[in-house]
Amino acid sequence: MDDLPRSLYRTSLFQRNVFTIAQLRAAGLSMDYLKSQVRQGNWRRLYRGVYATFSGELPREAELWAAVLAAGEGAVLSYQSAAELWGLADKPSRAIHVTVPKTRRVRQLPSVVIHYSTRADEAQHPARLPPRTLVVETVLDLVADSVELDDAIDWVTRALGRRLSTQAELREAMAVRSRMRWRTALAELLSPDAEGMHSVLEVRYHRDVERPHGLPAGRRQAEFRVGTRRAFRDRYYEQYLTVVELDGRATHTIDKRWDDIRRDNATSAEGILTLRYGWVDVTKHPCQVAAEVALALAKHGFTGARPCSPGCPVGQVTHVGRPPA
Repeated sequence: MDDLPRSLYRTSLFQRNVFTIAQLRAAGLSMDYLKSQVRQGNWRRLYRGVYATFSGELPREAELWAAVLAAGEGAVLSYQSAAELWGLADKPSRAIHVTVPKTRRVRQLPSVVIHYSTRADEAQHPARLPPRTLVVETVLDLVADSVELDDAIDWVTRALGRRLSTQAELREAMAVRSRMRWRTALAELLSPDAEGMHSVLEVRYHRDVERPHGLPAGRRQAEFRVGTRRAFRDRYYEQYLTVVELDGRATHTIDKRWDDIRRDNATSAEGILTLRYGWVDVTKHPCQVAAEVALALAKHGFTGARPCSPGCPVGQVTHVGRPPA
């Protein structure tokens, strides 16, 4: 900072001490001075025409700024890199993703993936720095880039579950795109009927367990009290005193396991049955899950379950809540 002209102080704060040659030269610094700072190890050349005015480890935000500045006019962080900044992604991606207007061409940059878009200006958030795509644009970019439908659904449910966007905002953004991968599935996911689903597993449960087997729509993310703490249940069939918990994680920590037990015990003490299912249960054996849930509901008077196909085990659940002898 002490080596920089005062005119660059403000810029240095929000650009994390990363500058283009044009910015440094406009402040009165010569090329000889820039080269000498790099040669002495005081500064670092990050990309052609982009310098960090410090040495040592490069903070992540400085790394992101360097990629945007190197990509030039109209460049914004996008895809996984924008997701990282918005809190959609839980860890940084190896490559930095940058979108630029389609009218430009950018030279290849190490560890940077360049995307071209006709809507780069519209997709950019008007104020956030480093420059990045809007949350809804970030989500839809990642959806369109997903190889599997479950990956696409995961990005949407993350945005909704983390309260970064709403169904209405995503529907509106999707309507603007003439071409959109997974459009039919997304339209269903973003319909009012799907409101409150916070994970891929919840979507699968609704799509493959509840709906095709005639099960009632359980209350989603129902709030409970465990002592003085708030807890939430994935599905609560209040009329039938039954809770369904869905967990897509492959492993549990000891603390998480005890949290689950405390919640189950709290609801059991109130006469509420808790059924717990994981990823394999819901995705590989949806009919069996539906049969178990239907049986639990039937014991409290539910009579609407139906098999989804010949041989579906839901057909073995009678209206009195007992499988036939």
